Amino acid sequence: MLGKNKNSSYGDDGREKVSTLIGKETTFDGDLTSAETMRIDGVINGNCTCEKKLILSADGQVKGNISAQSVIISGRVDGDIIVQGKLELLSTGKIAGNITAGSLVIDEGAAFDGRCTMSSAASAGSYADSEFQAE
Repeated sequence: MLGKNKNSSYGDDGREKVSTLIGKETTFDGDLTSAETMRIDGVINGNCTCEKKLILSADGQVKGNISAQSVIISGRVDGDIIVQGKLELLSTGKIAGNITAGSLVIDEGAAFDGRCTMSSAASAGSYADSEFQAE
């Protein structure tokens, strides 16, 4: 395709507006909710709900559940993740918990300990969700 960089590490062009940023030296205790894109470089001790994209950097940690439209994980998550769209687990990412996602990409070197349920909102009801048990 013309004008597309095939070497991009994400599905977008990197111009996503981040409205909520939790800095590297920041620890947030409690549930965090955002209507826009959220980036976490620090530590969240609680649940995260994001109506758009949630980005967890390599230094970021979430000790709680995540719910978002799409998620990119480079850090550590200790909790369950529910994603309507795509979840990307990059090579430095670690998830200890269950995943429910429309689509899932796991890079080589990433760690995932839990159960994954793949579902598509567009085809819900037309067939049973497929499940995969990670070992």
